[in-house]
Amino acid sequence: MFNHVSVAALLILLVTLTPTVGAQSTDLSLDYLPPHWLVIRGEHFPGKEIRINYLEAYCRAGSTEADWVQHTVIKHSPKLISLSSDKKTLKLKDTVSDGVIVDHEISASDEEVTFKIMAHNPTRKNSEIHWAQPCIRLGDFTGYDNKGKDIDDYLPKCFIFVDGKLARMHSIVPWNKQARYVPGQVWCPKEVPRTDVNPRPLSEIIPSNGLIGCFSSDEKWIFAVAFDPYQELFQGVARCLHSDFRIGGLNPGESKSIRGKIYIVRNNVTDLLHRYERDFPGNLERK
Repeated sequence: MFNHVSVAALLILLVTLTPTVGAQSTDLSLDYLPPHWLVIRGEHFPGKEIRINYLEAYCRAGSTEADWVQHTVIKHSPKLISLSSDKKTLKLKDTVSDGVIVDHEISASDEEVTFKIMAHNPTRKNSEIHWAQPCIRLGDFTGYDNKGKDIDDYLPKCFIFVDGKLARMHSIVPWNKQARYVPGQVWCPKEVPRTDVNPRPLSEIIPSNGLIGCFSSDEKWIFAVAFDPYQELFQGVARCLHSDFRIGGLNPGESKSIRGKIYIVRNNVTDLLHRYERDFPGNLERK
């Protein structure tokens, strides 16, 4: 016969081992759809998938006032190398028109997607590859019609960090409306020349860190993305958000690595910042 201590211990063990009723999985998986769509899937967030034009473009410097097609974009060809059977690890290879090779290893886990990128110039000439654009489509996640006429309708859901605090985009002042192409908004870190970013309206505000993101339609979840090093944060015209990563050119034989993270987490800004500081130490109050 069990004594009182044994019974109590058994009850604790049963509670520990019994799954919580209604517990929601926050596991993420990956897919890749031709010609260049990276898909993040999860049963827990609105829309259940997020599509990324990966990559929309590799870009030259001197882009802020230049023609996007004639000057800025460097053509590339993407290739799917592998997707693991559990859809947790995906490998891609981009061949840029000037000969540069960019390898991408993308892995999904609970609430996070990790990017490891290696750009290599195997040629004997300098490469002008300066920065690149993953275009993340967030209409379904934020609850707005991807084909709606008001392409800024999702701004109240979107944010960057200004003076160390989360700022929803519809409340950010000033909001620049003048550029070669409109609308949209670009935020540039201090060390990046203002001549080398997207030719959309460039804000005078310097973001506090490299995070850009949005809240889900039900406000239960946060999507956020960061790359290091990054060229710019950008709110675009396809209900998209960008953390565009920097390469900075490649000499013959040179290689450079870039890191990135996507977070799809419960609505807890403090927890998001802790994750960002863990993954990108020292960048939390980056100016």
